[in-house]
Amino acid sequence: MSSLTYLSLAVNNFVGELPFDIGYTLPSIQTFILQQNKVGGKIPASLANATNFLSINLGANAFYGIITSFGSLSNLEELILASNQLEAGDWSFLSSLANCTQLQVLSLGTNMMQGNLPSSVGRLANSLQALVLHANKMSGSIPPELGNLTNLSFLRMEQNQFAGDLPDAIGNLANLSSVDLSQNRLSGKIPRSIGKLRQLTKLFLQDNNLSGTIPRELGDCQSLITINLLCNALSESIPRELFFLDSLSAGLDLSHNQLSGQIPQEIGGLINIGPLNFSNNRLSGHIPTTLGACVRLESLHLEGNFLDGRIPQSFVNLGGISEIDLSGNNLSGEIPNFFQSFKSLKLLNLSFNDLDGQMPQGGIFENSRKKIVQGNSMLCSTSPMLQLPLCSASSRHRRTWRTLKITGISVAALALVCMSCVVFILLKRRSKRSKHSDHPSYTEMKSFSYADLAKATNGFSPDNLVGSGAYGSVYKGVLESETNGMIIAVKVFKLDQLGAPKSFAAECEAFRNTRHHNLVRVISACSTWDNKGNDKALIIEYMANSTLECWIYSETRRPLSLGSRVTIAVDMAAALDYLHNSCMPPIVHCDLKPRNMLLDDVMGARLSDFGLAKFLQNHNSSSTITSWSSAGPRGSIGYIAPEYGIGNKISTAGDVYSYGIIILEMLTGKRPTDELFKNGLSLQKFVGNAFPTKIHEILDPNVIIQNFGDEGVDINLDQGNHAMVGMLSCIMQLAQLGLSCSTAIPKDRPTMPDVYAEVSAIKREYSALRVKE
Repeated sequence: MSSLTYLSLAVNNFVGELPFDIGYTLPSIQTFILQQNKVGGKIPASLANATNFLSINLGANAFYGIITSFGSLSNLEELILASNQLEAGDWSFLSSLANCTQLQVLSLGTNMMQGNLPSSVGRLANSLQALVLHANKMSGSIPPELGNLTNLSFLRMEQNQFAGDLPDAIGNLANLSSVDLSQNRLSGKIPRSIGKLRQLTKLFLQDNNLSGTIPRELGDCQSLITINLLCNALSESIPRELFFLDSLSAGLDLSHNQLSGQIPQEIGGLINIGPLNFSNNRLSGHIPTTLGACVRLESLHLEGNFLDGRIPQSFVNLGGISEIDLSGNNLSGEIPNFFQSFKSLKLLNLSFNDLDGQMPQGGIFENSRKKIVQGNSMLCSTSPMLQLPLCSASSRHRRTWRTLKITGISVAALALVCMSCVVFILLKRRSKRSKHSDHPSYTEMKSFSYADLAKATNGFSPDNLVGSGAYGSVYKGVLESETNGMIIAVKVFKLDQLGAPKSFAAECEAFRNTRHHNLVRVISACSTWDNKGNDKALIIEYMANSTLECWIYSETRRPLSLGSRVTIAVDMAAALDYLHNSCMPPIVHCDLKPRNMLLDDVMGARLSDFGLAKFLQNHNSSSTITSWSSAGPRGSIGYIAPEYGIGNKISTAGDVYSYGIIILEMLTGKRPTDELFKNGLSLQKFVGNAFPTKIHEILDPNVIIQNFGDEGVDINLDQGNHAMVGMLSCIMQLAQLGLSCSTAIPKDRPTMPDVYAEVSAIKREYSALRVKE
């Protein structure tokens, strides 16, 4: 049909390959749309012969091989090749596209184009409006020549491995409306030139390594409707200029950074904001009363900061909000009664603060699954059903209660300081007696000063920061003069943070009593005042492969294979079996979660963070109280054993429950706090409902696909492939183990020796398959 100009076969089930001579047999073709089929093979080079082309859309098929040159198509306006298995080769196809002077859309996302993006991208036609390169395997730096595409309005480069600085030339893209550079490895500062993007509506820079301050110039982008900067290393205060962006409606997310200082009162200027997330930073001071002016607020997350004072009465204006999370701060005072009238409120998390007084009873407070108030020891209730202390009818009693609390805290603080000193002395004495270790990098334990650690970490530089938590921060360092360049991790405690002295003492005591190859090893301790109050620190071995959490959820790392998951499960069980059954007294970790499982250079798992560890009084019981702390059980939401929520005492069965949840999380790739789990559905029930016949439907795809290449596999229990059947058998056994460990009744859970034996048998079965990874 030589006169055919328009051909669309999109969204069907066509298979096979395109005819090699299609460009010759359809010489008049202008528009060819084949997206969302199953057509494969290589893209025919003859397409470049049909010089009348305006639009080629081969997206969402199975094309593979190196992209052919389209430079002869001078009238081409749209080239869409996304969601295939195409490769860039030497990137000559990109250089050839400079001849396509009318090109407006170039979409190459979700392919297999490895290597550096060449500077020739800057020679594409100035008419280009959309450039899509996301979810490839591109690396290297973003070429500054990208700034030559001055008419670009839509830029997607997320889910790659771009590193280095975000080029200042991005400020030249004055027409840019949406930019997504998330889930890369970008570092350095956000360039101030970003303030020139006056048409910008969407900015996504999350999941990078960006540092420094948030530029005030971002406030000049008056069209912004969403900003996402989560999971970076941004520091200092939040610029007030952001709060004059009344266009912000779709969300402002600055969570999981290192932002400090107070939340500016100007936040009330965000009158149209929906989701607002400042969680897991270092913000301090009171929650601004002006937040009550944000009447369209849909969710508010301020957890994991150092905020104090009362919950503002101005929150009464936020009647349409669905989520409020203020957990893990230092908030005090009573819980406002007006929360009872919030009809849209689905989650209210006020846990681990210093709230007191009587718990309200109506509205959301009638549903225990929608409110979380654990870790507030001064709360009381008029009803024993809420499993809180009963409130005294006398205000005199309440005042006495507060007085006793303050006195108790003072005495406890003094005791903890003394205990910390004792523990530190014991650590030093132990280090002098023990000059050798089974770890190859071991050196004689010695005392380090603040100056020693500052030198090792380049002055506690933000570039050396590898993690932070409620009680302090962890820095990477090099002890050059002391240990011939030994790489270490320095955990610095902020003792002005409530609970930090106890956390430091607990970690010292736990490390003093333990030694196992699946526990992170302490090298030494530091007890020296500096001008910032960083007066206590632990020096521990550095883990090259970060945390298990990073590997389960990262889009930039290679997928975690089934073999690695099995090995990590064995290592976790070995560590817990040792703590529960080989230590005297036995130790309950109390905060088992993927973030606290560190991975060494050969992907071996090491259990870390003993800040909440408890020692058991009765050595022969798995259901006994702790002698280490009189405080109630603490941990991380989703991993805490359910019996702790109803007042049961700490036991090794609680660690078994957390272990089971992590096993299910590794298999499904879903956090126990995933938004999917609501209305009574939990991760344990989610897996239980699918077990055994539908287990393949809920697995993390990488559990299987990583072992069989990018082609994927048909997960079918009846197929005859020996390796596949063996892998599925291991998965079924792991799932069953995870379910039995995470059952609601403690006595129905296996003990850690049984768990360790079971998971070791699974590893032996998997190793016999000899699956290539």
